[in-house]
Amino acid sequence: MKSYREELWFHTQSRREYVNITAQVERVVQHSDIQEGLVLVNAMHITASVYINDDETGLLQDYERFLERLVPYGADYQHNLTGEDNGDAHIKRQIMGREVVVAITNGMLDFGPWEQIFYAEFDGRRRKRVLVKVIGE
Repeated sequence: MKSYREELWFHTQSRREYVNITAQVERVVQHSDIQEGLVLVNAMHITASVYINDDETGLLQDYERFLERLVPYGADYQHNLTGEDNGDAHIKRQIMGREVVVAITNGMLDFGPWEQIFYAEFDGRRRKRVLVKVIGE
């Protein structure tokens, strides 16, 4: 078994943003030369997430509205008493998840219909990274 590791870097322009990173992950898988295995895609920051779903504008807006209703920015979070203002971003990350694992078959991501990989940023406007780790043969 072999492995390959690469980091993707993001610097979003807004506090919250959803970025389709499927093409970047596919590129990493191609560079790995692994034909059969798994790829782990992991947000390396505690206020960002990686998840899989459909790349449909209405759905992305639904996520935004749902998360903001459930965990509103500016609410009374104990974490914010430390001088931070991102208590909501930490909780949104827990809801959306830390990482995804996708099968690799014949050197390609083995997705179901409409599946895409997203980087979700909940406390942006600064540089953050995502780990892509490919393992297999």
